[in-house]
Amino acid sequence: MDESEPLYKRILLKISGESLQGKRGSGFSESVLKRLVEEIKKVHNLDIEIGIVVGGGNFFRGRESENSVVNRTTSDYIGMLATIMNGLALCDALEKENLSTKLISALPIEKLTEPVVTRKVKHYLSDKRIVVFTAGTGSPFFTTDTGAALRAIEIEADVFLKATKVDGVYDGDPHKKSDASKFEKISYNDFIAQDLKVIDMTSVILSKENDLKIKVFNIYDDNSILNAVISDKTGTIIGK
Repeated sequence: MDESEPLYKRILLKISGESLQGKRGSGFSESVLKRLVEEIKKVHNLDIEIGIVVGGGNFFRGRESENSVVNRTTSDYIGMLATIMNGLALCDALEKENLSTKLISALPIEKLTEPVVTRKVKHYLSDKRIVVFTAGTGSPFFTTDTGAALRAIEIEADVFLKATKVDGVYDGDPHKKSDASKFEKISYNDFIAQDLKVIDMTSVILSKENDLKIKVFNIYDDNSILNAVISDKTGTIIGK
């Protein structure tokens, strides 16, 4: 295989809200958005169909407010609205680079988003529009990782790309454990049995039940998204 030939035809990319904020304490960084769009454009130019799930942690994280006056259900809905704000920014940045987008939300806002209709979404992807999914699953108590696994299964993506701050799955936190070992590949069962934390466990179980391959990689590496779709040496695969 040519080293620039993509491994996948249709991907679901999960981007955390935190990765959008850069050095800012909250919100999104214009420079980070610009770099991210440049990377997505490189992947799009390979004729890959792209779905993106974006988080909202740069604005609000529901779990962190569990002991506040706002209950968990309400907090999670606020977090979903935060993902819509990020989705709007990301779509706008992509459109400025002449990349056609569709903003989809599990909590539809008529003037801004479209609802999740799988048949229509697949049509958009086939037309090479970049589909940005927001509001997670649309229900509280589920993370955006689980929402990403769900959307990947619905659109029949070849892989669920989990962009994070580490370059794969380790047997311990590499930021805390200097001798942590990285897995090139790990089975769903081993990931679950070892209770590893780099991705939400519910999303791994859902992926296992639907034979969805997950690739975990470092979003902060140069050409990280491009390398994730053209190289089997990038990140860690969670699969059978």
